[in-house]
Amino acid sequence: MASILDELKRNFRQSDNALIQLIIVNISVYIILAVLQVVLTLFGVRDIFDFIYAQLSIPAQFKAFILKPWTAITYAFTHSMSGFFHILFNMLVLYWFGQLIKEYIGSKKLIALYFLGGIAGAVTYLIAFNLVPYYVDQAAFPGFGGMVGASASVYAISVAAATLLPNYRFHMLFIGPVKIKYFVLVFIFISFIGIIGTNSGGNLAHLGGAIMGFAYIKLLRSGVNLGKPIDDIGLFFKSIFKPKPKIRVSHKNTDVPKKSPNTSVDQAEIDSILDKISASGYESLTKEEKEKLFNASK
Repeated sequence: MASILDELKRNFRQSDNALIQLIIVNISVYIILAVLQVVLTLFGVRDIFDFIYAQLSIPAQFKAFILKPWTAITYAFTHSMSGFFHILFNMLVLYWFGQLIKEYIGSKKLIALYFLGGIAGAVTYLIAFNLVPYYVDQAAFPGFGGMVGASASVYAISVAAATLLPNYRFHMLFIGPVKIKYFVLVFIFISFIGIIGTNSGGNLAHLGGAIMGFAYIKLLRSGVNLGKPIDDIGLFFKSIFKPKPKIRVSHKNTDVPKKSPNTSVDQAEIDSILDKISASGYESLTKEEKEKLFNASK
């Protein structure tokens, strides 16, 4: 058990490893809640688990939400406890599309997309269930619960990847290569027809996350980084928990490519490089183009 924990800690602490960190956090929360659910149910105090779970779920009614605003974030790391497929599907899609975001525009933007997608899903959910009569009636029904799941964040990342690299292909068993823009269109259509189904709240959040993912990439290409506040918050917390060196050490970092005068780029060059990736793949880039993309992602 200790070796498993050590391995998880080692993977979590690796630099530029945001995708694995997000997956580890989601799975860890699920495991902790699953253990609590079993233990507290066996000892006849299931109400304690229900209370804990409710503190992580985002409520539908705004008057309940303002009493626990943190749920706009925590719900995106919490999953349904009725089965394993909810978190399994979310983590698989997060891994597939998150790899593309991480590789082409960097880990910081992957984290920003995850949080922004979750917040956009929460806002969409709250607006609909407090202003649209069809959903207001549902929220008023006795026993109507809140919403959990990373799906809005995953949709934001998936749509962002498809907006960035629409012609990138995933190889499907029995089908062959399929452009990711078609995957994403299918996901969005399924969520759209589901906004009047049994998981209407979740599907509304999916669409909110999808809109955020599309807007994020479009604005990023025009020079506007919606994720900057998320980056700043992350840097603030890193500065708090990062140990202060007792002595100053100067060293030469040979692992990170140096930005030379001929690798400075403007947004037009980045767009051109991304278009080339989408048409011919990452391996078609020259060494100079890879350096330019790397420097831009920093």
